[in-house]
Amino acid sequence: MTKRTESKFKIDRRLQVNLWGRAKSPINKREYGPGQHGQRRKKPSDYGVQLMAKQKLKGYYGNISEKQFRKYYEEAMRRKGDTSENLIGILESRLDAIAYRMKLAITPFAARQLVSHGHLAVNGRRVTIASYMVKVGDTIEVRGKSKELTVIKEATESAERDVPDYVEIDHSKLTGTYKRAPKLSDVPYPVQMEPNLVIEFYSR
Repeated sequence: MTKRTESKFKIDRRLQVNLWGRAKSPINKREYGPGQHGQRRKKPSDYGVQLMAKQKLKGYYGNISEKQFRKYYEEAMRRKGDTSENLIGILESRLDAIAYRMKLAITPFAARQLVSHGHLAVNGRRVTIASYMVKVGDTIEVRGKSKELTVIKEATESAERDVPDYVEIDHSKLTGTYKRAPKLSDVPYPVQMEPNLVIEFYSR
């Protein structure tokens, strides 16, 4: 088992949710946190509830760094409209998030690796930055020989989840389009996400 996989499992158990809705998640067998104190339960404070909401959202997108996540919050605050909806739109515009939504990778972690290894192109240009912000109307495609990768084939054939309607993908050509920025209600999260609590956390 790789450190990356162990990390994913720890996130699930620490947050006590099956964050990505996967059958292999340890939370399906043990609904308590890791470590000798993992089975202790206590009612969290308001701060604790907000912190948990932030950790869930951060963890879901491949455990984004705190520095990067705060930047997304600040950008969401600058934009017009509902800040929590803006935050979701920003997170879903990341190239690794879109690759995951298009079912080019089994997990957000695998999607990040797909991008960093140079297997994807945006509008015909190779991009290796997972946090690259894709614009509405941009075309995302798997590059050349990368189309033969077994991990991509397995992901596209997986029945674990569907492709949401704000992205479009032709799995025969491995080319797709980011059609629109989604609202919270559009995003197929396996668990309840509460970006409003994340905004409250940073606004303290």
